[in-house]
Amino acid sequence: MSSDEEVIRKLYAASDERATVVNKIASMFSYEGYMWDMVAGMKFRGQAIGESIAGFAKAFPDVRRELLNVYVAQNVIIVELATRGTHIGELPLPAGALAPTGKSIDVPSCDVFHLGEGAKITSFHCYREAAVMQQQLGVG
Repeated sequence: MSSDEEVIRKLYAASDERATVVNKIASMFSYEGYMWDMVAGMKFRGQAIGESIAGFAKAFPDVRRELLNVYVAQNVIIVELATRGTHIGELPLPAGALAPTGKSIDVPSCDVFHLGEGAKITSFHCYREAAVMQQQLGVG
């Protein structure tokens, strides 16, 4: 396993730690690094990256990510994954918060990472199948 792949696996592990997610995740990014939530059309930088991931974890406190495939090409890591959990907290969305539905999700996703000097993440593009998630939550 490459050191870049190890960095990305640590990012996913940090996402599951809930309480320390914001600072730990932000520290894994370069100063210029960002996360682009393609579905929401929003870019996050610094602490906002961790806050975005923590916000999702609040909506789905039992969230778990199964890494199905990890591809490494130089400093680019591509991860196919399934994001699973139960919607029991308010879900922040660009159009407003979605009240808890109590429904479970199993959403296919693909994340693309670029790493720079010092094994810091310079970009994280998050593609998740929003239509699947909306349908599973009964809002699509």
